[in-house]
Amino acid sequence: MSGKLAPNLQADLDAINQIPVISSILEVICRTTGMGFAAVARVTEKKWIACAVLDNIQFGLVPGGELKLETTICHEIRQTQEAVIIDHVEMDDRFRTHHTPLMYGFQSYISMPIIRKDGTFFGTLCAIDPNPAKLNTPEVVNMFKLYADLISFHLQAIEQIALTEEKLLEERQIAVLREQFIAILGHDLRNPVTAVSNVGQLMMRMPLDDRLKRLASILQDSSMRMKSLIENLLDFARGRLGDGVTLALSHTLSLEKTLNHVISELRLALPEREIITEFNINGTVFCDGTRVAQLFSNLLSNALVHGSKDTPVRVSACNADGKFTLSVANAGEQIPAAAMERLFHPFSRGEVKQGQQGLGLGLYIASEIAKAHGGTIGVVSTPDETRFTFQLAV
Repeated sequence: MSGKLAPNLQADLDAINQIPVISSILEVICRTTGMGFAAVARVTEKKWIACAVLDNIQFGLVPGGELKLETTICHEIRQTQEAVIIDHVEMDDRFRTHHTPLMYGFQSYISMPIIRKDGTFFGTLCAIDPNPAKLNTPEVVNMFKLYADLISFHLQAIEQIALTEEKLLEERQIAVLREQFIAILGHDLRNPVTAVSNVGQLMMRMPLDDRLKRLASILQDSSMRMKSLIENLLDFARGRLGDGVTLALSHTLSLEKTLNHVISELRLALPEREIITEFNINGTVFCDGTRVAQLFSNLLSNALVHGSKDTPVRVSACNADGKFTLSVANAGEQIPAAAMERLFHPFSRGEVKQGQQGLGLGLYIASEIAKAHGGTIGVVSTPDETRFTFQLAV
């Protein structure tokens, strides 16, 4: 008999049929033993289900077909987890009056338990024939043991692949949701931050006492930092959900002015830090000036935050020999080798010291901007100096 299987049993049947060697195993068994019927059966406490079948004697079973569990010898094998081998039913004291051979009309029978790698019972690898056969030999028994173990190995591999794919799908879904959340958050934060920045600028123009001017300056500096964080968030989301960092390329004549503007903004935020510049930019540079400013801001912020507080950050920029080169160097602790490997990965900040904040997106966004320009960004870190260098063919 056969019918619609429960989902878990259907999954077991499908798993057996995903094993590419199953049909070959059944063919070898029948050819080697002379048996006319071979099958892989799923055997539970309540069910006997044919998963794969080779039937040369018109026994009448097909994959998905069922036998009443109590009518099978496999029911006993499930309980003992020991093989049953019968060369000739009529000559076998144990089975010549057994109800199963009488019901199904076979004289030779062999069934080997299939035990999963976790020790649980799956079912049997079995064969029957209406005629006697020489089965109880080391060669035949070992062949069945080998094939049963091979099936168990494949079942484990299929289960592990399914679990891995399920976990991977879940992680992908979580990643997409996270990045969508980041994009929405970044977009929705823009308006209130802009409002705060405008209030700060307006207050700075008003005749205020020193205390209120200081508060207005803090307000403006904080909003500037929030803007930078939001831009990094949006660029990260665009890179993951869209076409990556977009550029508006042009022959930029005022790149030095753009870089100096970035320095001025960061000097406002960290007035106690010294920044030494050496610029030698002649003519135009074919780039997206706004994106280069963002890249530079991320590198310079990183140097100011992580570098030694009592030594200056050194910035140099020049275009020569067909290349535009921008470098930012700071003294301080050498970047560990383990951190170097993930330095340009998103949300990777290495060891964050007390008072150092950030999302770990700055260097990632800088590297994406460099890639979008067809340029490179690299880092060399020694006990004396850490230097980030952006290069672009011009």
